[in-house]
Amino acid sequence: MIKEARTSRQRMMIFHPALAPYRIDQFNLLNELVDLEVVFLMEDLSNFNMDQQKLRDACQFRISFLLSGLCYRRRIFRFGMLRKIREGNPDIVMGFEYSLTTQYLVMLKRVGLIRQKVGSFIDDSLDICNNVQSTLRKWVRNILVKQLDFMVVMSGEVAGFYRDHLKIDEKKLIVSPILQLPERLRKEVATIESFANRYVEEYGLERKKTILFVGRFVPEKALPLFLKNIAPILVSRDDIRLVLVGEGKEREQIAMIAKEKRIEEKVILPGKYQSEELYGWYACASGFVLPSLSETFGAVVNEALIFGIKVFCSCYAGASSLVTPENGIVFNPLDSRDVHDKFQHYIDDLEAVEGISLDSKPPLMEEQRHSFLQEWKKILYTEML
Repeated sequence: MIKEARTSRQRMMIFHPALAPYRIDQFNLLNELVDLEVVFLMEDLSNFNMDQQKLRDACQFRISFLLSGLCYRRRIFRFGMLRKIREGNPDIVMGFEYSLTTQYLVMLKRVGLIRQKVGSFIDDSLDICNNVQSTLRKWVRNILVKQLDFMVVMSGEVAGFYRDHLKIDEKKLIVSPILQLPERLRKEVATIESFANRYVEEYGLERKKTILFVGRFVPEKALPLFLKNIAPILVSRDDIRLVLVGEGKEREQIAMIAKEKRIEEKVILPGKYQSEELYGWYACASGFVLPSLSETFGAVVNEALIFGIKVFCSCYAGASSLVTPENGIVFNPLDSRDVHDKFQHYIDDLEAVEGISLDSKPPLMEEQRHSFLQEWKKILYTEML
């Protein structure tokens, strides 16, 4: 017997660690397809001091919290998940990674306490897929992927890994990178340009090729190694400035290397910025670099491309899948010759900072909305059930 087509939107409930700016557009777009509730398990991301109220104001989906439970290092488990599912009665529930949260959702379905489709966001890059962080994680991954109804991955290459190596059905793999929308990030043009002009004047960036980094100063970002590799180029050229926006435990080491290599006047450490103040740095940059040795995705690459900046991206970052010959160069941060030669070629193709205008820097990536919606429709109701 053929049932009538379901007229109401499906309901989806996502259990997620905390609200981050790079997730907002993904969740908002998803809310166009389903009635979405995101249940956050923390009020804020550790090591990220963000204006949570401002982030929530940009959210078009429903938000709730589960904050009671266990949290050890990066492992989170919250009480009340089953109650939350029963109250919301979603059609689809989602966890994140191969976490305790995702394992618990799978267990609930296996013992018959829930009947919903169960999926998970898997943010691993292709490099992390091939070089799993630990034997335990690999073991958990290989078991859990067989029990999930679907997985959301960052790129077609990662989807190919799960399809070819772990025999996951193509229909269960949703390719949905963490992409942000230009219309949201570039919305406050006058404010962004005002900040950009201020930075240019304060740090003397006029007529300089300004290379931007945004992120934490932590070992996986490999900033000290990158700085050592490009130091000879910085020494030989007075038209280049490297701006490292952020903070972290390696700040002193970075400053020390800059002094040792006699490039301290060419390496700028302005601190940490958010929202339009951060976007002002993108608006006054000539280029962008992400030299990470390990990076699940790297949403900052997407941000740079949105602001019309060509990127110099590590091959170990998941966001390297966004890089084309037209919008950047991918390099191996562990190969000093590769870094030096490609960086030289990269900066030769950049324009020096001269006049701030977002109109002259259109986004350097294609519109992703259509492909996003098509991928997610893989798990939604068809016309007849």
